[in-house]
Amino acid sequence: MADDPEKAAAAAATPAQGASTSRPSDESKVRPSHETTTTTLRSTSNQPNRVQDNNDDKELNEKAPTQQHGSFPPLKDIPIEQLYDHDHYDLTKMEPTDIFRLLETTTDGLTSQEAEARMQHFGPNRIQEKEENPILQFLGFMWNPLSWVMEAAAIVAIGVSNGGGRPPDYPDFIGIVILLLANSIIGFLEERQAGNAVKALMESLAPEAKVKRDGEWKSIEAADLVPGDVIATKLGDVIPADGRLIRAHGEVSIDQAALTGESLPVTKDAGDEVFSGSTMKQGEAEAIVIGTGSNTFFGRAARLVGEANEGIGHLQTILAKIGNFCLCSIGIFLVVEILVMYAAYRYAYRRGIDNILVLLIGGIPIAMPTVLSVTLAIGAKQLAEHKAIVTRITAIEEMAAVTILCSDKTGTLTLNKLIVDQPTLRTYTSDYSVEDVMRIAAYASRMENQDAIDFCIVNALKDPKAAREGIDELEFKPFNPVIKRTEITYKRESDGKVFRATKGMSHFVLDLCTRGKDEAQIKALNDDVDEFARRGLRALAVAIDEVPSGQVDGEGLGFRLIGLLPIYDPPRSDTKETIDRAIELGVQVKMITGDQLAIAKETGRRLGMGDNMFLSTTLKEGPPAGSGYTSVDELVMGADGFAGVYPEHKYEIVERLQKMGHMVAMTGDGVNDAPALSKANVGVAVAEASDAARSAADIVLTEPGLSVIIEALINSRQIFQRARNYSMYTCSVTIRIVVGFSIMVFAFKFDFPPFMVLILAMLNDGTIMTISKDRVKPSPHPDQWNLFEIFSYAIVYGIYLAASTIAFFATIYYTTFFHRKFGLEQFNSPNHRKLHSIIYLQVSTISQALIFITRSQGWFFTERPSVILMCAFVVAQLVATFISVYANWGFTEIEGCGWHWAGVAWVWNFIWFCPLDLIKFGMQRIFDRRKVGPEEALHHAPSRRPSAISTSTSSRYYSRRLQSLASLHRPRLSKEQTRRLSRQLSGRSNSMAAAAAAATANQGGAPGGSSLPPATN
Repeated sequence: MADDPEKAAAAAATPAQGASTSRPSDESKVRPSHETTTTTLRSTSNQPNRVQDNNDDKELNEKAPTQQHGSFPPLKDIPIEQLYDHDHYDLTKMEPTDIFRLLETTTDGLTSQEAEARMQHFGPNRIQEKEENPILQFLGFMWNPLSWVMEAAAIVAIGVSNGGGRPPDYPDFIGIVILLLANSIIGFLEERQAGNAVKALMESLAPEAKVKRDGEWKSIEAADLVPGDVIATKLGDVIPADGRLIRAHGEVSIDQAALTGESLPVTKDAGDEVFSGSTMKQGEAEAIVIGTGSNTFFGRAARLVGEANEGIGHLQTILAKIGNFCLCSIGIFLVVEILVMYAAYRYAYRRGIDNILVLLIGGIPIAMPTVLSVTLAIGAKQLAEHKAIVTRITAIEEMAAVTILCSDKTGTLTLNKLIVDQPTLRTYTSDYSVEDVMRIAAYASRMENQDAIDFCIVNALKDPKAAREGIDELEFKPFNPVIKRTEITYKRESDGKVFRATKGMSHFVLDLCTRGKDEAQIKALNDDVDEFARRGLRALAVAIDEVPSGQVDGEGLGFRLIGLLPIYDPPRSDTKETIDRAIELGVQVKMITGDQLAIAKETGRRLGMGDNMFLSTTLKEGPPAGSGYTSVDELVMGADGFAGVYPEHKYEIVERLQKMGHMVAMTGDGVNDAPALSKANVGVAVAEASDAARSAADIVLTEPGLSVIIEALINSRQIFQRARNYSMYTCSVTIRIVVGFSIMVFAFKFDFPPFMVLILAMLNDGTIMTISKDRVKPSPHPDQWNLFEIFSYAIVYGIYLAASTIAFFATIYYTTFFHRKFGLEQFNSPNHRKLHSIIYLQVSTISQALIFITRSQGWFFTERPSVILMCAFVVAQLVATFISVYANWGFTEIEGCGWHWAGVAWVWNFIWFCPLDLIKFGMQRIFDRRKVGPEEALHHAPSRRPSAISTSTSSRYYSRRLQSLASLHRPRLSKEQTRRLSRQLSGRSNSMAAAAAAATANQGGAPGGSSLPPATN
């Protein structure tokens, strides 16, 4: 996060380890100095406490007249491509006054009318995302391999079925068209509705910018910025657009690691360029916007790299294979049936066509693309309701398969809110109580523009106003990275005495003290620092000095050490329980933090996730001696976490885990986390993440904490179960149709009316659509597609249901059982119209009832379905029953069979339905569907990277189908493109990086002599 209290604490506090002497060896990265000078176009003002100065504005406005005083053509006449062509106008090197002339603006910014006109010319300040045409999105539901077969069936019905003295099959043609349109309309509407809901939530997270419009400062959405705007930024802000600084208040330090690869923040001055997506680490500044959207540094590089490839993902390939299974099953039996009908039985042309249509219409799972797309879209909407916004739709399926979650510490495992552990606060003189030490530490804290440490100390007081109560502030020196402390000079109102108070890193403060310091005090301080380190607490020393002369710069009596503050970022109240829940779900949680190792270990112990943690240096140097690991891969797999982590370490950890076959989720918040988020199978941008992190992530959280991630994982597994249940069901129905009706043609010369198969398909699809909202139990272990298992279940279920229909027909036609027992009509023809009605009802009811078997892992009645699924089933079967009982449709050769035969069909189906659970249990034993424990899940999860997947016509369709969820899919750079972009961006900053490296070398490491890497989450 932009203002990370743990990072701020690392800057000012004593390190968490190695503090055995008065000068501990380990130090965290420090904050840059915050000087109090206002620089305007490289000139210095004598008024330090203001951000803007009227005289400066006057000077700038004199230097920056409108374009008529310059040699530039009107801005509106300059093509955008030419404006950002460095051969014509190099805005990055142009003199600031020339930029004002070229962009026709002043330090007062633009007017609302000017901004509106420029918005029309330049477009919004965002990388434009290609939105799919709604018409094409709708037609996409009718353009896929399964629909092609149905469309071929429609052509057969209308174009080649006329013969034998019969006209074209208009009823079947119309029915097929209605079925195709119904599936497409339902899928389109559900998808758009879910997509719009998620899109609205994403838009609610839109970043804002402070801009000067009509001469006044106001907050607007960053997307509304245009070239020529004047913007203001402060500590923690993300730069919303490319610009040139026109005023810098104090020393401005900017983190542009995500763009240039520089690990250290870069100091900027008036006139320097700032990049969109970089983060203000120190100071305040104003800038003129020179580039927005695709015309920013990042936008141009991303455009050169190109849009992300439409890779064939894992889920797309799974859907293609399921569709191919159904098509192959139909194709095999279709060929055999054609040979039998025309070669063996010498069927008339039209009679054979009708039977072919039965297999084509009944066997094709025409609703599969719609059902699965709607299931994912509705699932994304449900995830959004649980504070997890999906930006890449297929991430839902991948989230269900996650075996390892790499989580940052600050803000996710912890509260991201530093607090003072007052019960363990230490005092070193009897003259000052715990309350006195806290109050004096608050004196030495800023009241405005507070960093995390100042905020936590001031708010630790019973009344924060007490931080300045009873004193007059004479001078305040903010944190200085060289001396690593803050200092205040104040007058006590009660007696007029003047004091100095300071707080900062313990050994720096101790070195400053001259009064009351002896070996005993030094030992006591170091012992306390060591104890705090073992407990994962940061130490902040407090000292006070009296100034007898009463002058701000007068000589004091000498600083006296009075106390040591323990500061820490406490774990969230629900984190430990959430980690336990993750372990139960077969997911290992690894802590990835930029914090110190001792603090990481202590946090791990408190959370029950273990303390087997290592420094990030082990990724390069190898396992430490005595660790028990023989390779880096072993260490990465066995470690509970890593400390001192840079962004590139996150990327390497994810890459190593993936190569070992794991599905990895990675959390992140900063712009420098984007590569790791993009590399992970599922990148998760935590609450309040930067725009860059959100863009790279697959899931964006709107609430902090690990519990939101685990909730998203559970919901993803529920969505996966719905998709799996439907896949098993639809494959089973395909087998039962093609096997059942083919054998009945071979054995009995039974000709089922194709129109009745259409009615069956319509009712069946209407019911199955509701499975996207079914109530299901999440899997207790990471989910993975096992197509061999699904197809095996489908074959067994399908053959069993086909056998029920064949046996029912044989009993009716070849025996007198129902005639003798119940006095029912005996049929003398296998194609009697009433017999068609009876078989229709039998096929309809038991086929749809199968969904209650496939949706449950135990007895079907122990897992209650959703109300909407149950109601849809009841309504569909009531309609089917009434059609069977009363329909007398001559055009399709059926006649009402009456309630007696309907009752027989229902009873017959109930008898055959009951053993289905037993068949399911038998199949489960065969496939050894045991509940996988966490360790087994972690070590046996298969690798599922898209690169290993072949591309076929079907998989390319499903790739487009899932990517067409326009509101849910955001462009995402491929892994290779990410690396290319990183190289391209880093090339621009070679000189700046070299300068930063030289500065670091001269200082003996990070600023202030720090030997530790900068703290990151």
